Amino acid sequence: MSDIGERVLAVADSWIGTPYRHQACLKGVGCDCLGLVRGIWRELYGDEPELPPPYARDWAERGGEDRLMAAAVRHFQPIANMAQALPGDMLLFRWRPEFAAKHVGILAGPDHFIHAYEGASVLRSALVPSWRRRIAGVFRFPEG
Repeated sequence: MSDIGERVLAVADSWIGTPYRHQACLKGVGCDCLGLVRGIWRELYGDEPELPPPYARDWAERGGEDRLMAAAVRHFQPIANMAQALPGDMLLFRWRPEFAAKHVGILAGPDHFIHAYEGASVLRSALVPSWRRRIAGVFRFPEG
């Protein structure tokens, strides 16, 4: 595991149990999947590189623009594929091939990831085949 991966994973673990709240990003209070990543970023680096605009729950199905993927490319290091992924890397998921990426989580090991799950909280989930086939990209947090 990389140094940045260890730090990301430690911060992500500290968010486990935070309730799911759409558009929120406060540890222990509430967050959605993007809010989890935003909160991790703030704990590691301070200010966020950009703030997302307000978004509806169905934003990825309506827009046609892959905004989450574009932001990941701007601020994270792309990793070629899951074979090169390390704990602490960010995973982007898309529900269907024709839709924009809509969900994000943090790889916690070869078979688990941490994410904010709607209707529940931030939790560690098994990276089962139904999740694996939806991975649209793997990204590493920047060193430094």
